[in-house]
Amino acid sequence: MRVEVPRGSFVKRRPDGSVDFVSPLPSPFDYGSIEDTLAPDGDPMDALILGRQRLVVGARVEVEVWGRVDMLDAGVPDPKCVCTIRGGGPPGERDWRRVWAFFARYVRLKSALNWVRGAARPTRLLGVTRHPRR
Repeated sequence: MRVEVPRGSFVKRRPDGSVDFVSPLPSPFDYGSIEDTLAPDGDPMDALILGRQRLVVGARVEVEVWGRVDMLDAGVPDPKCVCTIRGGGPPGERDWRRVWAFFARYVRLKSALNWVRGAARPTRLLGVTRHPRR
């Protein structure tokens, strides 16, 4: 996975590194994309890394996928993998609650941004799915 938005950052970047927008909400996770994948929006699959670390823009890390956030972004499915750094173990209950709480707020912000950009199709959180424990 390649980090595009370090934990605590307000700057949301595109996969090519350019700035997409500056958010009023800091990212509570390291966020980026899984290289050599393709999501429904045409970009590499989005992913977030749970944990206390704060990685830097451009960092590449090996991750384990534990679940998925499903959302619509301007009417297009925009799933995000929920990960930990490889060997870091599974997310706890508190982590899953934080994921849900963040994306419940984030979709409202993104919906307003999409409206301003002229893409008024639905933007909403569809759910958070956990993969079975191994």
